[in-house]
Amino acid sequence: MRPFLLAWAMTSLALASANDFEPAKAELLAEEAVKGDTPANTKEAVDYTIFNDIKVPPMKDIKGEEFAETIKDGYWWVKHYSPYCGHCNAIKPHWQTLYEFYYTESPLAGKTQQATMDFEGPNSFHGYYNFHFAEVNCIAYGDVCQKNGVQAWPTFLLFKDGKMVEKYKGGRAMEEFSGYVEEKLESIRPGSRPVKGVKVPKAGAKSVDRGATPLYAEDKSKNLDKGKQAGEKQNEKAVQTTTSELASETAKAGRKERTKAGSTPNIQGGSVPLTAESFQKLVTTSQEPWFIKFYAPWCGHCQHLAPTWSQLAREMQGRLNIGEVNCDAEPRLCKDARVSAYPTLYYFRGGERVEYEGLRGLGDLLSFTQTALDSDVKYVDAAAFRELEETEEVIFVYFFDHATTSEDFAALDRLTLSLIGHARIVKTDSEILAARFKIHTWPKLLVSRSGRPSYYTALAPKDMRDFRRVLSWMQSVWLPLVPELTATNAHEIMDHKFTVLGVLNRENPDEFKESRRELQNAAIEWMDKMTQLFQLERQEMRDSKQLRIEEAQDRNDQRALRQAKSVAISITEDTFRKQVRFAWIDGIFWERWLRSTFGVDFTHGERVIINDEESRRYWDVTETGNYITPSRVSILETLSKITSDPPKLQSKSSIGFIENIFFQIKNSWIYHPYESSAGMLAFLAIVLYVARVTGVFKGRRINVPNAWGLTGEKGKGYFHLNGNEKGLGLLGGSAPDGKAD
Repeated sequence: MRPFLLAWAMTSLALASANDFEPAKAELLAEEAVKGDTPANTKEAVDYTIFNDIKVPPMKDIKGEEFAETIKDGYWWVKHYSPYCGHCNAIKPHWQTLYEFYYTESPLAGKTQQATMDFEGPNSFHGYYNFHFAEVNCIAYGDVCQKNGVQAWPTFLLFKDGKMVEKYKGGRAMEEFSGYVEEKLESIRPGSRPVKGVKVPKAGAKSVDRGATPLYAEDKSKNLDKGKQAGEKQNEKAVQTTTSELASETAKAGRKERTKAGSTPNIQGGSVPLTAESFQKLVTTSQEPWFIKFYAPWCGHCQHLAPTWSQLAREMQGRLNIGEVNCDAEPRLCKDARVSAYPTLYYFRGGERVEYEGLRGLGDLLSFTQTALDSDVKYVDAAAFRELEETEEVIFVYFFDHATTSEDFAALDRLTLSLIGHARIVKTDSEILAARFKIHTWPKLLVSRSGRPSYYTALAPKDMRDFRRVLSWMQSVWLPLVPELTATNAHEIMDHKFTVLGVLNRENPDEFKESRRELQNAAIEWMDKMTQLFQLERQEMRDSKQLRIEEAQDRNDQRALRQAKSVAISITEDTFRKQVRFAWIDGIFWERWLRSTFGVDFTHGERVIINDEESRRYWDVTETGNYITPSRVSILETLSKITSDPPKLQSKSSIGFIENIFFQIKNSWIYHPYESSAGMLAFLAIVLYVARVTGVFKGRRINVPNAWGLTGEKGKGYFHLNGNEKGLGLLGGSAPDGKAD
């Protein structure tokens, strides 16, 4: 019996140990599954985790080449991370638990799903809301993260139908993650989310009681202290929600495009003759855009433009109103419009206008009108802005936030008319663009020229609404870094500046592209150099002022102290030195003008000319006597020697010898009026003195003292004829025989 009892006891003990091991083994496997590891006693990796006893497939880890295809449909909240980032590793259990929590939710039943539930069906969480969680490894697929504007890890971006909607800016607690998701789900399916919210699991938890009441909605009526805490928390949540809604409304207003309301313009496809009465009704008091020609029937240029104007009206049928005003019949209207030449072309919109000053071919007019119709301030995100940079050299960017007012947007809209034909203006609240351009205060206005920003300085909110001031700044920076020199912008580019003019050949695309790139690089380097010199000069002036103040304080000299403090540092970057502008010109199209003005023979290849239009001088050779080429080194070395005072290189004149003499005289009167006046008086005095001493006009010389109002010799008055008047019959004498020798 004893051996039998011993055997039976050992068998029972073994079975009990096996039964105890199974739960431990299951728990271990579940734990390892949550971690995503491979258990040591299994040969295959566990590709799911366990939450509320439901198997959860792994979260989508998007590969770089599949990113666009993956997120093209529905909402995708994507975590951009690095496996070596400590913050990413710390947030990993929160992100995983959040995904598991929502994956196992039943939107319709509001309770835990069963294991047999079809997780990909229309009633599943992903099927019902079309809302997905995913992540991207930025180390493995850095190009995707760079394209999405990711600058730090981890970054959470929300996409809708393939386009980025916003960047998550909330906290990293489970409640804050869940609150953000609940907000989006409610907007997708209004009324589908629990009124009191959801009970959120802790990070790393394997289950949650979905029927439990969330903390902030808990009934605290029996506990006054807890009730007070819950009330304060609820009020805080309400305030945050209200603020968020207001910010959302402002953002929507900023993103709203101008609506094209009203009747269809130019139905007949013709130019409408306008009188003072019809002009007031159709143009002045209307928001519809009009392109109007002011002309006179007898004007030859107007007669030449007439067929082109009629053809333009036909091309703009259904798109833009075209009109014309006969200034002989409506002189008062043309005077009020400040028409000083015929024909004058104005583009009107909302009571404001801008004059068209370009060429008057049909293609030029069509290009202007199409640009004008597309001149509204459009909202852009980071991706749209990058696309715009590929086609536009100059872009004005207006940064706004939730605090930006309707007055700010109204002031912004006023600027669009003046920018037609010059540059594009857009608005954005993108955090990616704000980080790129280092924007820390809103609203903010800048111009991006070939990716190089320049900022409008506003010291107060009213400065952002000062139309004239903002427009004046825009006009100073709306040209590209290296614009093309044309007949319409020649004065703007060349007047009162040194102009580095690249004479290029656009018929050779490769060489043309490379030369423009060299000109642009030279322009950027020169601007950077001038900015540094200006900042150094301004700092030296500030240091000098501070030294004077400290010296006066040491001496206790109040008068000197007041004088030192009154010294204004008024130097600006524009007045620091004579400005240098870079441009290029089509050497083939403008060959005749280039040869007559600068003596350029374009058959020798592309060249660079540095012109000073103010003094009618130019330089076309380097210090070694070679032609200046479209090379960054050649341009910068020569430019430094030309802009020094005095120039270290000999200049050439762009005008003839005689014309140059009169030009120099005119310039001396303009820039040195007092010295020139003194010199002229001295010259006249010398001439008169020489005339008196040498006896000019021989017998009929001018008596200089009498000419100055002094008494002449022997009281003979202003002219002394030396007694020969007897033979001059016209003076009272008789001429013998009617003849005098």
